[in-house]
This record gives sequence, C-alpha cells and structure tokens, in this order.
Amino acid sequence: MSPFAGQSAVVGDFLVDISRVVVFTLFAAAVGGLVGILHRWYAGERVSDGLSVLVGLSVVAIYLNTAGALGDVIGGDIDLFAVETAVFNTVTFLLAGGAAAAGGRLGDRIGVGLFTVSGGSAVDRDVSRIVRTVGRITTVELPEEIGDIDGYNPVGPTIKEKLAGETLVFPRRLTVEELRTRFIERLRTDYGVGHVDVDFSDDATVEYLALGGRESGIGATLPPGSAAVAVRADPPNNASPGDTVQVWTEGDPTADTGPKRVTNAEIRGTAGDLVTLAMDEPDAKRLDTDRRYRLVTLPVEPQADREFAAQLRSAEETMSAVTVGEGSILIGNSIGAVDVVVVAIRTVGGEMVTIPTRSRTVEAGETIYAIGRPDRLRKLESAAAPAQPPSPSQSPAADSPDRIDD
Repeated sequence: MSPFAGQSAVVGDFLVDISRVVVFTLFAAAVGGLVGILHRWYAGERVSDGLSVLVGLSVVAIYLNTAGALGDVIGGDIDLFAVETAVFNTVTFLLAGGAAAAGGRLGDRIGVGLFTVSGGSAVDRDVSRIVRTVGRITTVELPEEIGDIDGYNPVGPTIKEKLAGETLVFPRRLTVEELRTRFIERLRTDYGVGHVDVDFSDDATVEYLALGGRESGIGATLPPGSAAVAVRADPPNNASPGDTVQVWTEGDPTADTGPKRVTNAEIRGTAGDLVTLAMDEPDAKRLDTDRRYRLVTLPVEPQADREFAAQLRSAEETMSAVTVGEGSILIGNSIGAVDVVVVAIRTVGGEMVTIPTRSRTVEAGETIYAIGRPDRLRKLESAAAPAQPPSPSQSPAADSPDRIDD
C-alpha cells in the first residue's frame, strides 16, 4: 500500500471532523435562534445568553452521546476515551456554545421585528406590555416625573432618580386593585418609601404617581402638651417601650433623705443606662438631666391615643384636613357620599363636631378631618376645591341657566 494512501485517509478523516463541527455549530446557532424567537414571543424580553447556550449545547450533547453509544455498541470502532474524541468534543462544545449565544441574540432581534406592528420604539413598548400581561408576568413602567404628596416629607432625590422610568415586574392575572397593593408594598420594602399615591388605568398603566416619606422619631407620636426627656436611670430588666413607670430619685444618705417619686412617665426607648421618657410637659421640667433616677414598672394601662398613633404610622391610610371652598361639589352632599372615613368636622363658627353622622350635609367653609389612602385624600381635596370662575371667552349660551352640562 502506498504511503500516500494513508495520508489521504488521515486528511479525509480530518475534513470529515471539520465538517461535523461546522454542522454542529450551525445546528446550535439555529436552536439558539429559535429559543430567542420563542422567548421574545412569550415573555416579551430578550432571552439570556445562558438559556440559549444551555438549550443549544443540550441538543448537541444528546446527539454526540447517542451517536457514540450506538457506534460503540454496534460497530465497536469508536473509542469514547481516545484523545482525538476528547479534542473533537471539546472544540465542538466551545464553538456550539458561542454560536448558540449569538443565535439567541439574533433570534431576539428577529422576534422584535415579527411581533411589532410597526418599527417604532413606542409601539414596541406597548406591544411588549400586552404580551407580558397575558404571558407569565405583568410589567409596570413608572413615569419619568414623580410628584410629592402634600403634607409629607419628600423622599430623597436619589430614590426618585432610581424609580424614574423603572420597569417593575409582577405576577400575571392580577386585578387593578391587587396590582396597586403589590406595587405599593414593593416600593415600601425595596425602596424605603413611606407613602405612595398612585392611579392605575385598566391596562396597568401608571396615570399618576406621588411619593412621601414616613414620619420617624418620637415627636410624631407625642400628644399635645407632652414632652420626651432622656435621663440616666436603672430600668427594670423587663421594661420595654410603651411601659408606664414611676420615676424616683435616689436617696441621699448624707442629707438623710430617702427616695422621692417625681412623676409617672412612659418609656419610649432605652440605650444602656439612658432612658427616653414621655410625660406631661410640666412634669418634664422637674427632671434633671445630670441626675440619676430609678424606675418602677407599673401595671399595663390602656392608652388608646398611643395605640391609635402607632397604628396610624404603620398603616397605609393617613389623616388629612380639607377645607371646603365656595362652589365645591361637596356642598350639599352627605358625609356618607365621601369615599373616606370622616372623624371630625370644624364648622365655620369654630365648633368641632366629632364622629359626624353619615346623613350630615357638608357646608362651605367647613374643615373635614378624614382618614384614608393618599390617593383618596387627594381626590377629596380636588372635590373640596373652590369652583373655578368662568373664563371671559365663555359664550353666553354656556352661562344660560337653561343649559345643563354633565
């Protein structure tokens, strides 16, 4: 046999191996492209490179393992542990993995072109929203302009910059109210926002968004006429914030004086031997911050005002005072028609009516104290605003008393 015949056989096997590598690479790229198209159609977003590589290599690996096992059993001429086989498989996996990733990106671009009605970024965003809503997820895109809730501390500019234009993902098949609840909870837990005022349309589009910071510290829960003082004391081991204690001075053996009770107070916080006490303002002036006191825990007493303030701080609802202007649409309507909880009304004469009946009518100049969500309080303020005077350009027909507008 001629030596050239052996060389020709080696060259032929080499070309066959190269052609098989090329076929496997193209096949992995085609599989990755198909994955990219399907992922864009179902989820409405670009497929990750890892998923494309995983699916592309899985198909190639299944074929190689199947062909190797059948060749070993049937023909017996394939050595799975040979150096040539190991090199061939390694090169095939490397090239096929890169081709699958590239195919996934190319398939995503093809999918964008296939599932978009026209080639505009705005249309693509709208179509993507519909696809995600009916698919596995629902997306909510936040507006670029985020307002502040009146009566609350504004959130930091860093939080607003982070949220402006952000897209949040939620589970599918949510009602507008369920989506609103999850949206508010998401902003509170992930971004540290205290209060959220948001309006959603039926297609999960944010129509209005305003944020407010939650009041923190002791001052927000101190009733009028109260004060908080930090003193050095020896609190009992079982004392905790909210407990009522007696404040006693330590006796002075040199002056032959014993302990003396100063006042009763409520523990608001402890740090080592420093205790923050809340008490009536006149009693707070009797304490000396340079002196050490002893505390005696008293039995628990119901304190509805403290519990109400604590619950209101942690609840989604808040309190607001709204003055009814002249010509407001609320004038003449009953309290029961207002979509908030009205706890008090201050009349024009200054009289305070607490817990008004639902049949009581609203009059101009009255101040309504209501509890509700920020969005409902905002709508109450809009309804209580004075009526706008007619513009000079308004036609006489519009001012005619015989005309009725919706």
